[in-house]
Amino acid sequence: MSLPALNLSGLSFARPTLVRDGVYDHLRRVVLDGDLLPGERLGEVELGEKLGVSRTPIREALMRLVQDGLLVAEANKGVRVRTMTAAEARDAYVVREELDGLAAALAAAQHTPADADALRTALHDLNASPDGEYRTQTRLDLAFHRAITQGARNGALSDLARDLEQRVALIKHQTRTYNAHPETAAQHAAILKAILARDADQARAAARLHVRTFAALVMHNLGELA
Repeated sequence: MSLPALNLSGLSFARPTLVRDGVYDHLRRVVLDGDLLPGERLGEVELGEKLGVSRTPIREALMRLVQDGLLVAEANKGVRVRTMTAAEARDAYVVREELDGLAAALAAAQHTPADADALRTALHDLNASPDGEYRTQTRLDLAFHRAITQGARNGALSDLARDLEQRVALIKHQTRTYNAHPETAAQHAAILKAILARDADQARAAARLHVRTFAALVMHNLGELA
């Protein structure tokens, strides 16, 4: 049975000075944006033809993405986008509750006026995203949470959050649960309000509640008890 063509449309690719780094950045973004869904396979030849590069930088980029945990390499089958198990999702959200709570608390204490503007803009863009545009909503949701982490002004936290964001992105694309809960927008607003008010305790509590709400939804969709 032939595999469906890879959906790489709408994502322009500019050849950088270091081709391997550009290919890596491009494919990472394709996966995180949900243009390639969990379980989909990536072929070196097809990718090389679509991106206009040789197989060497493609192979190097794919192996880096395997090391990142976004792709899985299988003997004699090539690589595919990673599919998260229920146990992996549960573990990710246990950690995310702690990290997001910490990020929100630090952002409440450390954010600059520029950070505040970035947070307002990120949430406005998320709330203005069209209904039914799941991939757009997911990308903007991740961007809002990334803005919180940036406002925390903590390099170690940012490094940890980058890896966790990748796992969360895969879970979101696998379960498609972003719009399934009516409290999402209100919880985001509560997080932002507490951060801008520099109320670290309330920001932490609001962020942790939001993660717990979403984790319960994810685990339900994966057939597990929260």
